[in-house]
Amino acid sequence: MTLPNTPLRPHVSLGEDLASELPGADVLALPFLAEDGTLVLGPGAAELLERVDVDLIALLEHQGAKGRAGEVVEHVLLSRSARDPGDQDSGDGGAPLTLLLVGVGSSTPTDLRRAGAAVVRRSRSPQRAGDATGPRRVVTTVPALADDAGLRAFVEGLVLGGFRYDLKTGDPGLAPQVVLAGLVRPSARETALEAALATGGAGWAARTLALVPSNEKTPVWLAERAAEVASAQKLDIRVWDETQLRDGGFGGLTGVGQASANPPRLVQLDYAPSRASRRTPHVVLVGKGITFDTGGLSIKPADAMMNMKRDMTGAGVVLAVMEQLAALDCPVKVTGLMACAENSVSGSSLRPGDVVRHYGGRTSEVTNTDAEGRLVLADALAYAVAELKPDVLVDVATLTGAVKISLGQRTGGLFADDDGLAAQLDVAGKAAGEPLWRLPLVADYEERLESKVADADNAAGSPGAITAALFLQHFTGDVPWAHLDIASVGDSPVDAFEWTPGATGFGARLLLHWLEQRDPLDGVRTSGRAPSRGRGRP
Repeated sequence: MTLPNTPLRPHVSLGEDLASELPGADVLALPFLAEDGTLVLGPGAAELLERVDVDLIALLEHQGAKGRAGEVVEHVLLSRSARDPGDQDSGDGGAPLTLLLVGVGSSTPTDLRRAGAAVVRRSRSPQRAGDATGPRRVVTTVPALADDAGLRAFVEGLVLGGFRYDLKTGDPGLAPQVVLAGLVRPSARETALEAALATGGAGWAARTLALVPSNEKTPVWLAERAAEVASAQKLDIRVWDETQLRDGGFGGLTGVGQASANPPRLVQLDYAPSRASRRTPHVVLVGKGITFDTGGLSIKPADAMMNMKRDMTGAGVVLAVMEQLAALDCPVKVTGLMACAENSVSGSSLRPGDVVRHYGGRTSEVTNTDAEGRLVLADALAYAVAELKPDVLVDVATLTGAVKISLGQRTGGLFADDDGLAAQLDVAGKAAGEPLWRLPLVADYEERLESKVADADNAAGSPGAITAALFLQHFTGDVPWAHLDIASVGDSPVDAFEWTPGATGFGARLLLHWLEQRDPLDGVRTSGRAPSRGRGRP
């Protein structure tokens, strides 16, 4: 899809012989770790020490290195012999080689993901696109320590740790070219590399979508990006315009979007694996797509509005996931629904006290126009249950500030009415580096949703994350359902491992790690579904 104003992602390739990869390298990244309190050098160190006279352990000890994941000790090698021992005819020593000694902790996937992010941060090119010298070439042996899961995590860190987005005049610079060297039978690792580039790319795309300014990113613009993905990935697509939404009974989307000059859209994308049959399970993903949120007449304070271009992160995550399903050979049918609207202020604004009628007939009294996300999600969920007949339903949304108070900014909120589905998503989140914490659907709080004039109040109050989830649950029928409230993790305030300041794209990686499994619905209550027969990854 066309995503403006971002540099290219790092180019990553596999290599076998470290020595053959060194000529022309600008950066060499070698792993180190601590075993029983002793620093140990990883693969590639012996080959380097044959070429240069540097006491690497002494260097690490001098810097106080501990071997923690993502820790980096940098040293510049001025001798050309480290780059090309056969070229001794120049007296200038050639260009320097930057040596990065990278801590890998216990070499878990999480540790290796952090190491990958550290490598790419330290390898960012100071050059500008158009320079004759081109991008920096990075050679690293860190993945030689890893199995396929570790290699995949390392590459995800490489991709996402180098993310940047800005609209400044000038060239955004060049992404590094990274060679994963020192691997035994590198061709056997291609599947893990391709999976990493798919999941890392989805995170990259979701971040970019969230950061596009709202004077460009409207509901129509998002629908156009979805059309590009559908064309490139051969997905079926359907888009409802504002007239079709009104005539079709999508009162939540219509009501939220009616004040804006940028009309709402509902987008449906459909993926089917190559061996799909009538018995292939069907998953529906629903994403909140509020392209800007003023709060409506219940208007937000100015400071609280600054990041509201990112309130469509859920829809961006769904779109990024749909783009990569084929690359991961997802074995189940997947439909992505993007419920897109701009929550604006005008003479036609939705008012406190108004009642909207959702798809299927359920009504909501709007007591707070800033609780708009659940109104648009409700329409999409009700439509999915009534018309798409899914086996599983998952929604993702930057929905409530309350979940951020509960969980901070490193963990996403998970609500689910099925233990098997909750377990699947929890495992996927851990594998992807996007952890979830399950919160309760407490039925005792249902009474807070009561309205005197409608089926429910859209702003039932504290505890806010739970009452919002309970509101949505009424639109999910008897379909196993999970709700990802990612308002806690939609933004990162600082550089931290693979997170860069700003939008995180949280959810794209975990959903792909889940959906690529051989049977993503294993353990989920069946409601009569047959076991999947897909070819997804074990």
